[in-house]
Amino acid sequence: MGDELTLGQKLDTNGKWIAERLVDRGIVPVEHVTVPDDMDATVAALRRLASGVDLIVSSGGLGPTADDLTRHAVAMAGDDTLIEDAGARDQIERYFQERGREMPTLNLVQALRPSRARSLRNDHGTAPGICAKIGGCDVYCLPGPPREMTPMFLTYVAPSLRTDSARSIAIRTLHCFGIGESDIAARLGGMMDRARSPLVGTTASGGVVSVRIRYEGNFPESDAQQLVDESARRASQACSPFVFGSGEQSLPSVVLDSLRRHGQTLAVAESCTGGMLGEMITGVPGSSDSFIGGWITYSNEMKMRELGVIPVLISTHGAVSRDVATSMAAGALFESGADHALAITGIAGPGGGTEQKPVGTVWVALVSKPPSTSRTERAQAAQTLMVDARQFRMGNDRQSIREWSSRAALMMLWMRLAGVAVTPLLRQMPD
Repeated sequence: MGDELTLGQKLDTNGKWIAERLVDRGIVPVEHVTVPDDMDATVAALRRLASGVDLIVSSGGLGPTADDLTRHAVAMAGDDTLIEDAGARDQIERYFQERGREMPTLNLVQALRPSRARSLRNDHGTAPGICAKIGGCDVYCLPGPPREMTPMFLTYVAPSLRTDSARSIAIRTLHCFGIGESDIAARLGGMMDRARSPLVGTTASGGVVSVRIRYEGNFPESDAQQLVDESARRASQACSPFVFGSGEQSLPSVVLDSLRRHGQTLAVAESCTGGMLGEMITGVPGSSDSFIGGWITYSNEMKMRELGVIPVLISTHGAVSRDVATSMAAGALFESGADHALAITGIAGPGGGTEQKPVGTVWVALVSKPPSTSRTERAQAAQTLMVDARQFRMGNDRQSIREWSSRAALMMLWMRLAGVAVTPLLRQMPD
């Protein structure tokens, strides 16, 4: 619910999260609907959907302002009237009291609910949810902010879901990086036939291609899971060596898990990515177990002063080069004492490109200590380092260049830790 969604000012991440939770519980969503802050449009959408489905879950439109129409629309769609819920009002008043604030009169509208509905307690905000019926359809209305919506869904919606015990759903998702969606489709071949069961499909986002395998039918749960597992095994073999994880795993989390298992550490040196690689890594809880830290050496002066890059390397080869990327990684390795160091230097655009080095040219270097090498004097250690540096062409979109460069660096490290040859990693990143 909301103009900000229909106008593209915000992305509906709630719909994705809710759909995933429903599928986990054996309910397959058939439609996602986004409606503006318009009473007629919202009522029409609710009535249309309620006539054809068993469950509607909405988010947003439960605030105190004139454009928050959900409670009114649900009442109208269900031919009901609004009443004040005493428990909801008490909760809202206490929310403000506990924070030492006077409650604006405007917030009282949040205590209203359809007379035949019930309020759902919100422990993280001022907007109670609503559980109602429109005809025979169950309707759950939740607040828009994820920090409020998520716990309310898990507390009130998930335990109340009605599932068909005669049907089972089994799902597996494999994640790949360094290969395009069309290349994966060619490798999977007949497995992607839309008449096949389990159904196999692909989606791409931020350079990561996910292979999604789903069974939905009357087989017992154990048989369904076995079918999906077998398809996942075949898909993983077909997409090797680009498969790095499955399910909820992300590339940074997989890399950190592998570092943790090996008892090893990582440092980074970034230029064109401006800290994005470090942000991806530290976004994973527990990353401090293996991630030491890093440098954002955006200028050549910082590269030389902080990482020991020799000026002649920059003047001879340019800042975006194999030699500078390798020197940055080696400097980060020695200065941090880590077991591995990743360095990224490139041209993120939109300006700065040349005919020889167009926008999207990126060098990524991985420098590692051999497993048996102890921390010795720098000159001796430098002779035994494991070095891999490679050039990528990442397109011409600044954000994509930065994201794909960060993930390419992580994939190079993951392949090294997994004992997979890094040669197959594509230099020309796919669209």
